[in-house]
Amino acid sequence: MQDTTKGSQQDPQQDPQHDTQNAGTHDTTPRSGGQRVAIITGGSRGLGAALAADLAHDGWTVVIDGRDASVLSAAAEQIRRTVMTARVIAIAGDVADPAHRTELVRQARAAGSLELLINNASVLGPSPLPGLAHHPLDALTRVYDVNVVAPVGLIQLALDDLREHHGVVVNVSSDAAVEGYEGWGGYGSSKAALDQVSNVLAAEEPDLRVYAFDPGDMRTAMHQEAFPGEDISDRPEPETVVPAIRLLLATSPPSGRYRRSELAIDAVEVSS
Repeated sequence: MQDTTKGSQQDPQQDPQHDTQNAGTHDTTPRSGGQRVAIITGGSRGLGAALAADLAHDGWTVVIDGRDASVLSAAAEQIRRTVMTARVIAIAGDVADPAHRTELVRQARAAGSLELLINNASVLGPSPLPGLAHHPLDALTRVYDVNVVAPVGLIQLALDDLREHHGVVVNVSSDAAVEGYEGWGGYGSSKAALDQVSNVLAAEEPDLRVYAFDPGDMRTAMHQEAFPGEDISDRPEPETVVPAIRLLLATSPPSGRYRRSELAIDAVEVSS
């Protein structure tokens, strides 16, 4: 059984701008003549933090968020230590908050050309995972607010910029969106809804690339929440998933749903 990433349990309210470094091995030339900007929700840990570091390495400005200000600040500082001139804008808050989403897009727009939106933030719901017969409805509402409504809200705010720059939306999904795992009805159905959001957005916005991306199992805090007390050290680190997403960005295949397992072999070629 898999997890997506830890995302939307986010963090800080941290310093907005820092100079960013261009120490990457990929093409860092902005498509629109300005600084390329990516918003990565849930960027304080797990897959979101790994993606932010990789994109910063390639000269992108990355706007990351998280609910825990101290964790978000530490993640941003780690990127700056690794990439000496990294440009990281860290904004604490909850993606379910409309004002926070507005601030993410405002800061991204001010920093350059907003070309990439990665909806990575997610919440699992109650742990241990309850069956649908006993799933608290208030918790289910929270899962849908973070995992479905918030991504749609961010897409709506960023859409004009993404259209202008022929940008990319990556919605981080899960195999729980397509498999009937016992106990995963709340989380899995939210990811199924996000997959359908991706399908419809791709049909409505043919000039964008819209990817629902299933990363497979990862060693993340969310995955540990799903399996309390179990040893998940055999799961791959989130950093191992980054090359697959970079492959999508580098090769720009048609919009659709992609699994890391389908991209992993070729993805080695574009890893940093």
